[in-house]
Amino acid sequence: MNLWKGDNQLFQLAKQELFVALVGDVMDKMGLLHQFLPQQIKPLSNDMVVIGRAMPVLEADVFAEKLDGGSNPLMAKPFGIMFEALDSLKQNDVYICSGGSLNYAMWGGLMSTRAIKLGSAGVVVNGYTRDTNEILRLNYPTFSAGTYAQDQGPRGKVIDYGSPIEFGGIRVELGDVVYGDRDGVIIVPNNAVEEAFTLALEKSRGEKTVQKALENGMSTVEAYETFGIM
Repeated sequence: MNLWKGDNQLFQLAKQELFVALVGDVMDKMGLLHQFLPQQIKPLSNDMVVIGRAMPVLEADVFAEKLDGGSNPLMAKPFGIMFEALDSLKQNDVYICSGGSLNYAMWGGLMSTRAIKLGSAGVVVNGYTRDTNEILRLNYPTFSAGTYAQDQGPRGKVIDYGSPIEFGGIRVELGDVVYGDRDGVIIVPNNAVEEAFTLALEKSRGEKTVQKALENGMSTVEAYETFGIM
């Protein structure tokens, strides 16, 4: 029997009862051992939490804002199809982008404003963000390798969205769950979401029992033997 009904309830439960490390532990037990994004991907503010469905975006480095005469018409289009990717966001979607270099920021304040209007749950980029003060004022969950003001306009373009991407060696597909807090970001494959979060909620509720026992003086050895949790 499901412990939730629909994504809205699942994501609310996760925010209330779970944290990323716990879900990662459960996924290890499920045999999903390589689902964390690189360690340097962190929130702009330590209290930010992102959880939602992945809307993958593929970035590529370029060397001018507009280049005419090539065989790819995207090269003549500033930012490629970044605006189309942004406008495609739906309720609970996470804009998750990889493929470019660390030479420019992939996300900023105006993009955050549009994403919030569309109901997006947050953004995770394999690179930098900018307009930090504006994003913090908006309180839009933003995860990146850090901040850097240099614009992507003449340096990067979005060349696809909605198709699978690789992010630090982790495959991310449309509809996977992206879950991040100050300790890291994990990708839960769509076909593992129900099992992973069911087990995580059960583990979280069990850990509260263990915590109570420890507070009452039970040893860690006895607690682990009794509850199988530590």
